Amino acid sequence: MTLSASHDFSAWMQDIQARTETALDHCLPVKSLMPTRLHDAMRYAVLGGGKRVRPLLAHAAGDVFDAAPETVDAAACAVELIHAYSLVHDDLPCMDDDTLRRGKPTVHIEFDEATAMLAGDALQSLAFHVIAAPGLIHDGARQVRMIELLAQASGSRGMAGGQAVDLDSIGKRIELQALEFMHIHKTGALIRAAVLLGAHCGNADDAALEKLAHYANRVGLLFQVVDDILDTEADTATLGKTAGKDEANDKPTYVSLLGLTQAKALAVEMRDAAHHALADFGSKAQRLHELADFIVARTF
Repeated sequence: MTLSASHDFSAWMQDIQARTETALDHCLPVKSLMPTRLHDAMRYAVLGGGKRVRPLLAHAAGDVFDAAPETVDAAACAVELIHAYSLVHDDLPCMDDDTLRRGKPTVHIEFDEATAMLAGDALQSLAFHVIAAPGLIHDGARQVRMIELLAQASGSRGMAGGQAVDLDSIGKRIELQALEFMHIHKTGALIRAAVLLGAHCGNADDAALEKLAHYANRVGLLFQVVDDILDTEADTATLGKTAGKDEANDKPTYVSLLGLTQAKALAVEMRDAAHHALADFGSKAQRLHELADFIVARTF
């Protein structure tokens, strides 16, 4: 990537992150609305942090199919609200029992466990309220498919199911295939949903969606491989969350199964496979290509 192209991508990324922050601020209840403590916790969990990788992917996919940015904003917010709810619940003492997220105290520390649980529940509901808004897109049947896609990505056949496998794997030695199954669901399902929802906001047909799904599956696993590498190499201040937590909790990771060198090699392989999946889309998929490169090279 040339210096000018790198600057162009960085500017685009900052623009999408800023518009996503604004869109999320608008769809979240204001603090002054009763119940104020719950709404305060919801806003605390969502705003002012995070890389917004899923909204970036949604907008990049939407660009391929000439989707209206305002429509993609809604899809991006829906996925990000699900992601935020999952982080709130993952940090609870009954799950990962963490005290730091995005460089600040986790929601159950800043508020309390009951409020954190309710905030996560409410964020999940809000995600479906956003994506089910009447007239979001002109094709009602396509909008129903989008709702179904988000529901599957969030539930027992997606993120929640992957988290269940993750919890069941603590302290166990599992094979690489089982680890991949876990992360295709826990991390990859929402990333795949972000890409496909962005495409659904435009004029993508089923053949294009299938090719994008191949890209999204590789990028979803790539994100997790890099996350495992960073958990080993980066410090808490850089990550904004507790470094080394997976190893301390005896959780299986790509690094623990493959070693650091092989895990890094696997990340490069997955990035290359993601690029290959976009071959038929030409220059319109530039942002998706750049995001694959960004994910493999990220440091936080």
